[in-house]
Amino acid sequence: MTPVSAPRSTKPAGSRKTTRRDTGYTGVPPWVFALAAAGSLFVLLPLAAMVARVNWGQFIPLITSESSLTALGLSLRTSAASTVLCVLLGVPLALVLARASFPGQRLLRAFVLLPLVLPPVVGGIALLYTFGRQGLLGRSLELAGIQIAFSTTAVVLAQTFVALPFLVVSLEGALRTAGTKYEAVAATLGARPTTVLRRVSIPLVLPGLASGAVLSFARCLGEFGATLTFAGSLQGITRTLPLEIYLQRETDADAAVALSLVLVAVAVAVVGLSYRRPRELAAEAGPAE
Repeated sequence: MTPVSAPRSTKPAGSRKTTRRDTGYTGVPPWVFALAAAGSLFVLLPLAAMVARVNWGQFIPLITSESSLTALGLSLRTSAASTVLCVLLGVPLALVLARASFPGQRLLRAFVLLPLVLPPVVGGIALLYTFGRQGLLGRSLELAGIQIAFSTTAVVLAQTFVALPFLVVSLEGALRTAGTKYEAVAATLGARPTTVLRRVSIPLVLPGLASGAVLSFARCLGEFGATLTFAGSLQGITRTLPLEIYLQRETDADAAVALSLVLVAVAVAVVGLSYRRPRELAAEAGPAE
């Protein structure tokens, strides 16, 4: 009697991917969890100490004072404008760094990412000597009747200067991960470079672009050093929420702590948005087969 063989799978060999659900393997040694817990406590304990210090009985009056609301509104408006400027300038930069190849490319990347490691006050000084009254461009702007330093425009420029690298890093990484095969196919079908960029490249890395924009907004919201140096601290004009917190710290500690908690809450909500969509995409994709 001929033995009956087991039915073969219709899927080609090697098509099934082993996932963490299949094996239960996390890839993380137990001692790493201990160090991760220590790192989490290092971040969370100061925040918990701040929450414990809040004067909850006066919390609402403290954060709804006229100066506090003015500073918060100015921070949100300037951060939104700075994020738009980051997108307008950062997308071309990321495309050039990820797709093009030219002499000095590494040097350009180093200078674009320099604000990530540069002290913000140094960036403020650089902006002041560029757009200030006696700056490199400030003199010409002054003759044209345009004054940038110590204005709301200066706040937007300072925030953009420190936040632009966040968008460039996120988008350049997404572009390199996506590769160029879809763009090459579109080009072989006769699509022009601008059409390829608009119909293929940007939609392909849209999650990375959104994540970079959200992180840039969060960085703009917390900007302090460059803003203080380049824009000053004028009530209703350049005094953003971080500057208001710094001034309140000297006169009213309860108000400073309450406003700090508001800023932390807004920042956590904003940064959380940058990770929500990747999780949703993973959930929609389901387990790999």
